[in-house]
Amino acid sequence: MIALLSAPTNLGLRPPAPGRAPGTWRAPEALRAAGLHRRLEAAGAVDAGVVEPAPYVDDDGRRPPGTIRNQAAVVDHARRLARRVVELVDGGRAPLVLGGDCSLLVSAGLALRSVGAARGGGLVHVDGHTDFRHPGNSDAWGSLAGEDLAAAVGLHVPEVADVDGLGPYVDPARAVHVGCRDDDEHAAEARGLLAGVVPAAEVVDAGGAAVADRVLAVDGMRDGFWLQLDVDVLDPAWMPAVDSPDPGGLDPDQLVELLRPLAPWAVGASVTVFDPELDPDGRYAATVADVVVRGLGALGSRR
Repeated sequence: MIALLSAPTNLGLRPPAPGRAPGTWRAPEALRAAGLHRRLEAAGAVDAGVVEPAPYVDDDGRRPPGTIRNQAAVVDHARRLARRVVELVDGGRAPLVLGGDCSLLVSAGLALRSVGAARGGGLVHVDGHTDFRHPGNSDAWGSLAGEDLAAAVGLHVPEVADVDGLGPYVDPARAVHVGCRDDDEHAAEARGLLAGVVPAAEVVDAGGAAVADRVLAVDGMRDGFWLQLDVDVLDPAWMPAVDSPDPGGLDPDQLVELLRPLAPWAVGASVTVFDPELDPDGRYAATVADVVVRGLGALGSRR
């Protein structure tokens, strides 16, 4: 049974303008208003509450060298969110974490390590970007929302990639990325380390169901994995309400076709980076809610 868990974080994103906080913290309640909770609860889901982060601080120019934006707050939230995810998994629930930005993937990684490999330690990372920036390949690192996959497989600074000595959170041989654009600057490196990298164009050409079959064929994946969905995998024609919209993405039906076969095998899932402040009339919240209900409605049912 799905447990809806709100994680309204924006800690891993750059400020949209000096002195402004990113709007992703508003996403869980915007999705509730769009009917997401009502539709999933009608099918048996439960509301598991909220894990609040510390307030966002634009700490550019003040944080120590070698640290990420809002580092202490990111790690604190990751620990608390991971504990709640573990409680839900141990209680037989499939957590559906509604972010927020994708820095919360660290919490999912901590939770995966805590419940043990026998409960599923893989990762399927569905995102319009590889999020594989890290100190070894870029001088522009420091915002975890663009670096979460690198952190999950142990390529970031230890303060975020090895919290409590539990890193790497995911074995690269059990991690697959789906959805980057063809010009993603870190795709080649990710392809050399992960079990698979499937650009959005391949999903469009092959079909989501066929790509899902390829993902599930990775050794150990049917033992369980975390499913991370960043909604900027959608083309901006369908989803402009994100911080980094890039052309060449999926349409909602293509994304649902990808997610629907994956969801039953997942330990849990997270949905991130939707920004309601870029959606004044709520139309894009309705799109996200519909994709989640149709694509993730059977989350964890094969567990």
